Amino acid sequence: MICTVQGCSDPRFRGAIETMFEDRKRLFVDLLGWDLAVEQDRWEIDCFDGDDAIYLIALDQTGDHIGSLRLLPSDQPHILATLFADLCPSGVPTGPETFEVTRLCLPVRHGAAERLRIRNALISAMVDHALLAGITRLTGVVEAGFLAQILRMGWRCTSPGPSRRFGGAALGAFIAEIDAETPALLAASGIYARPAGRRAPFLETAHVRV
Repeated sequence: MICTVQGCSDPRFRGAIETMFEDRKRLFVDLLGWDLAVEQDRWEIDCFDGDDAIYLIALDQTGDHIGSLRLLPSDQPHILATLFADLCPSGVPTGPETFEVTRLCLPVRHGAAERLRIRNALISAMVDHALLAGITRLTGVVEAGFLAQILRMGWRCTSPGPSRRFGGAALGAFIAEIDAETPALLAASGIYARPAGRRAPFLETAHVRV
């Protein structure tokens, strides 16, 4: 199941949110070695994890986190504009219909095939959420290797400038245009899928706005 949650303080989703922050710490800090703040030696939480953040969280049958991503409104402080604006030589895209995709977390305790399945489910849910919420553009900052994958997914996605090195890693930005054709474009590359037998958007099975 995938749910979408506004902010990170709703008590109904306490278990999902706490296990998400724990998995983010294990992946980004412990495994990848990112220099990020950690709270109580358990949770990776940054200054963008606030009331304006939207979380898409994949849950197991017990309600614990198995994968997630975060969307940040671009008319508020966000990673691309605050930390990596140089990746957009013509200016960082912003506006009420533009959101930034951050913190895609796929725990390594799942095998490669399962991580791919969860990733594709999260992307599908993200696109459905964008269409439901009137979001027409998604931006993000990723490592250059993953950027190449994102640009090949089949949707209308470009990079606003060349990748650059930051702290030893090559990073690049992407801009994806979202419209009614995006699900079919991603489905053609095997990424987008809806639950079997359902015509409604992916997120309607567990769409929660707080």
